[in-house]
Amino acid sequence: MIEPGWAVRSSDGADVGHIADVAGDSNMDVFHGIAVSTRMLAKPRYVAAEHVGTIVEGRVQLLITGDEFRREGMYDEPPPSAVIRPESVFGAEPVAPPGSAVRGLPLHKRVSAWLRSRRPR
Repeated sequence: MIEPGWAVRSSDGADVGHIADVAGDSNMDVFHGIAVSTRMLAKPRYVAAEHVGTIVEGRVQLLITGDEFRREGMYDEPPPSAVIRPESVFGAEPVAPPGSAVRGLPLHKRVSAWLRSRRPR
């Protein structure tokens, strides 16, 4: 339901950024949190689902203040796949494609979300 580009507001009424990405599994209807971009090229901050309050079209209201938001960690995009190994304790271990490193939200996704946030509603 949440779309990149939507505005994000803290519990104290400050506009803190816009949605860059949504973490979770839409096929399983699982929501883990959101990546919030504060500037066009800045790395997004991660806000866990338990800190997300009201969601209305075009805006997400957080349950944390602007100061608490600024203390949130940076968002690292999850690896694109998993390898299932029988000897693994958890049964599946996330892996990145050979020769790559997981570095967070790609630049083109950040720019795309920023441009969507600038569209008049």
